[in-house]
Amino acid sequence: MSDPEVRRPLKKIKLLLSDLHLGRGRLLQDGRLNSFEEFYYTEKLVEFIQYYSAGAFRDYDVEIVINGDFLNFLQVDYKSHYLTTITESISVEILKSILEGHEPVFKAMGEFLAQPFRKITYVIGNHDQPMMFQGCRDYLDQFVGKPLQYKNIVYLVDGIHIEHGHMHEAVNRIDPRKLFIKQGLLEPILNLPLGSHFFIEFVLKVKEKYPHIDKVRPFNMMLKWALFNDPKMLVVISGLLGKYFYRLLFSPDKRNNWSFRKVFKILLSSAIFPDLSHSARKILMDERVHSVVFGHTHIFEYKKWGTKKEYFNTGTWTELTSLDLTSFGKITKLTYVLFDYIDGDQEPHGRLKEWKGFHRIEEDVVVA
Repeated sequence: MSDPEVRRPLKKIKLLLSDLHLGRGRLLQDGRLNSFEEFYYTEKLVEFIQYYSAGAFRDYDVEIVINGDFLNFLQVDYKSHYLTTITESISVEILKSILEGHEPVFKAMGEFLAQPFRKITYVIGNHDQPMMFQGCRDYLDQFVGKPLQYKNIVYLVDGIHIEHGHMHEAVNRIDPRKLFIKQGLLEPILNLPLGSHFFIEFVLKVKEKYPHIDKVRPFNMMLKWALFNDPKMLVVISGLLGKYFYRLLFSPDKRNNWSFRKVFKILLSSAIFPDLSHSARKILMDERVHSVVFGHTHIFEYKKWGTKKEYFNTGTWTELTSLDLTSFGKITKLTYVLFDYIDGDQEPHGRLKEWKGFHRIEEDVVVA
């Protein structure tokens, strides 16, 4: 008796999302609120995964592409310390705490992958750079129960260029030829970019006093607001910033060789919230590419050049606060990009979408 034939999928779709920033979870082991947790939508993400696994999509070929900053390694402590010297063993321990904090998400990923014609591709970002360690990949695969596909920087598939976006920003760009620092060390460590050092050694210290400092848009309006309403905050931040750059430039640890000239050059070419559309347009000059998808900026975006060249930014599933009068207040949009393979067309068609989740009568209010 022959094995039953596996049915061919009716259609094919790809789902792209980024910048979820899963941390240790909303509650710490001692029951206190975790002020550094940024992801509040575990149930909605589980629903998202389940929705595209069942119903009309049960017999589809479905690929979920996680386009960077899925796991927020930079904002999770290791034994009460936030480290810039990150080894594989330290990374695995941090990963374990993230998996425990959001276990339903990874259970849903395993159930998704257990079905035929399902795939999850993980493109690495700047907040989850430790996922370049094979030990982290092996542990995540084991926890989920099925292997994921990993891409260090770029995933090019069917004319879609998928990349987190940090490689197009000087302060967060990593050296693809030197992912790890090994010389003179017992165990390799991640070769973190200046932006990651800055975030761990400066931004986290500011966030302890002002948790929402990196969630306000536009940033220049926040500075103007603080000048008149909270000048003490500007004084505190300026003092911490001066101490940080002094330690950076005059530290005896020369593994990263942060000279004044190098730091100044990087900062001169950086922006607080970069616009990646110019980089997308350059990539789209390649005739093999019809669509570019970035994340990283936390701002969902769509632009089109000509009749076939498109740029999408998937935005973020974390909260932002807008000081712009046109969108004043807290903003949360669970945005993603869906690529649909329509019969007869060789190129998939992309659409920027917002996940609303299933209807509920009530739900908990998020209190930071």
